[in-house]
Amino acid sequence: MTSTPSARLNALATATPGHDIHQAFIEWATPRIADDRMRALFARMAGRSGIAHRWSVLPPTPAGGSPVAPGGFYDVPGLPPTSARMAAYADHAPDLALAAIARLGDAFALARVTHLVVASCTGFVAPGIDQIIARRLGLAPTVERVLIGFMGCYAGVTALRNARHIVRSDPEAVVLVVSVELSTLHLSLADTPEPLLAMLQFSDGAAAGIVSAAPGGISLGEGRSLALDDSADLIRWDIGDRGFAMQLSGEVPGRLRAALSDAAVQRTLFGDGGPPPLLAVHAGGRSVLDAVEAALGVRADALADSRAVLAACGNMSSATILFVLARMMARGAQGEGVAIAFGPGLAAEAIRFTAP
Repeated sequence: MTSTPSARLNALATATPGHDIHQAFIEWATPRIADDRMRALFARMAGRSGIAHRWSVLPPTPAGGSPVAPGGFYDVPGLPPTSARMAAYADHAPDLALAAIARLGDAFALARVTHLVVASCTGFVAPGIDQIIARRLGLAPTVERVLIGFMGCYAGVTALRNARHIVRSDPEAVVLVVSVELSTLHLSLADTPEPLLAMLQFSDGAAAGIVSAAPGGISLGEGRSLALDDSADLIRWDIGDRGFAMQLSGEVPGRLRAALSDAAVQRTLFGDGGPPPLLAVHAGGRSVLDAVEAALGVRADALADSRAVLAACGNMSSATILFVLARMMARGAQGEGVAIAFGPGLAAEAIRFTAP
């Protein structure tokens, strides 16, 4: 009897744009808050965000200003319509995805790729971003494609799980996994701290990996899913006339901490052994990472990779968890692990892995 092959994430690479917009956003957002006390609260929370840089595909103005400066992408009455933002997505998303793929180096062999799995929730275009990437790369027209759209921050885990299923069903498969997110296309007008702090988290980034049965890299194990009851309105991502509106409740960290503190939830996500030594946690924000750390009772440096990604890049939606895994692989982490991400629902998606 033929055994089921083990799927391995052989290589993983990441890319961010070159335009850091974090401080420019803070300078734009702060004076929008009229109340002195609320403005001080925003400044305090921004300073404690754990984020130093956030990157955008939107270019600087001719004078070197940010997208919100005079002459920038957002310098139009009422902000650009969704159509303009989707046009920008169609222009910039393929380039950023291809930049991440290029950094795979020799691990990416064009002729060997049999499947393409793409995760992206910050834009829509048809033909899809998967077809655009395949065409730009010159992939064979017979390559099978899967597009995971609008799942939110946990879609990177979903992409890895789909790639694992493909390899386990076809030992000869070589799956190119791509996540590309352009969150900075969705600035919205707000004048209170909560929505402004939600926008403060988000950034642009892309990640690309190769999953196959070939040796090398980390072994991908089983996936786990959990949707929390009565939480559908805590994280929402609604399509409006002026971009995609993120609704991110301040209750999220507390709900996550309460859920992850429950022994039954821990068994669902981690199995009977509890949290493993390696934890790749979606860097959804400092308070989210604090909540996970407190709920699981892990050591102070257990989420160091997630915090480093948050500081350097912010929250890049589905690409973020892949950035965390890439950092673990780059430093040669070893042992049993779980990659876990949280998103709309409120839901958690996880996948076990073993790093050699």
